[in-house]
Amino acid sequence: MKHPKHFNTCPKSGNIRRREFLRSSLLTAGAFATSSFPHNLFAGAEKKYASDRQMLGNTGIELSRLAMGTGTSGVNKQSNQTRKLGVKGLGELLHAAYDEGVNFWDSADQYGTHKHLKGALKYVPRENVVIMTKTHATTASEMKADLERFKMELGTDYLDIVLLHVQTDPNWPKLKEAGMDVLSQAREDGIIRAHGVSCHTLGALNAAANSDWVQVDLARINPYAASMDGAVDEVVPVLKKMKSQGKGIIGMKIFGAGKLVDKKDECLQFALHQEYLDCFTIGQEGFDQTKDLLKRIPESSVRG
Repeated sequence: MKHPKHFNTCPKSGNIRRREFLRSSLLTAGAFATSSFPHNLFAGAEKKYASDRQMLGNTGIELSRLAMGTGTSGVNKQSNQTRKLGVKGLGELLHAAYDEGVNFWDSADQYGTHKHLKGALKYVPRENVVIMTKTHATTASEMKADLERFKMELGTDYLDIVLLHVQTDPNWPKLKEAGMDVLSQAREDGIIRAHGVSCHTLGALNAAANSDWVQVDLARINPYAASMDGAVDEVVPVLKKMKSQGKGIIGMKIFGAGKLVDKKDECLQFALHQEYLDCFTIGQEGFDQTKDLLKRIPESSVRG
């Protein structure tokens, strides 16, 4: 089936000035002590939910605030999810999350989870979910081959989001140009809905901000700068710049690649407060973890 059409602060207020100063100072520090995390600075007025529908930049893609990450420790075409759950178990997890309103599935060739998503599509209408995958292809022939293989492995004739995976070289837009051209044409042909990049250095991230080709950026972000591309005060302005350009911004490493699992509430509250983030992905290895996130996200969003 073919995819559906794309659809003051007051200068006289000492309290407000103090809040902005504190926020700026804390972000510059790039880390918080668990006992002194300033929840009041990041508390929202209304609860936010994992199932909230968000628009991904100017792509026309609507998806849930939370993505089902399938690539925890994902290398060599396997991940914790594939090792622990298998095709049937991960398919059931994705289906269960879908029933809770989470319709964004995060995959990659590197994780080896395409066949697992295909299993989940036995229970879920394809047009009701958003599938993101990632490629290491560089040349035009590599990219064309990956797109055809990805569609076959996933059991679909279109892909929602395709990213260039784990870019570290600031010159990646030149190095990957041939493959990028293939993705641009694939979008024109209705084979994919949006293309973009995931970055793992500050130089690569800045290159994404300066690239007109990037429609979606998968960015590492958390309040402690754990497994990030740079300090919080270095990364956030770049992401804000991309957001102002209409790029879709998806957060990752929300828990610092597992280093911050003892600070889940702080990390979630921080992510939910970042208005440039359209959504974020978190790896989940069982429905107990999904259920925990479904509960924590609204609670964290308003914690004062």
